[in-house]
Amino acid sequence: MQEKEMINDYLSGLNASLAGYGGIIAQTENEQLRQTIQQMRDQDEVRQYNLFKKAKEKGYYIPAQPATNSEVSIVKQQVSQG
Repeated sequence: MQEKEMINDYLSGLNASLAGYGGIIAQTENEQLRQTIQQMRDQDEVRQYNLFKKAKEKGYYIPAQPATNSEVSIVKQQVSQG
């Protein structure tokens, strides 16, 4: 497996983990367990962002074009109405 594939695979795994943490945290009643899972999520967020920056730097990941100010305003408006 090449470096690009390994980085992208690991990044995909971290993204999937991050997507699942919210549901787990929301359903955890035990405060100590909840805090532990939140710490795990926070650590994975840092790990994911660092890996994302590395992948982008090496040209392994090309993000979508940034949203325009108009697009951001539309989303903000929709969120505030909902």
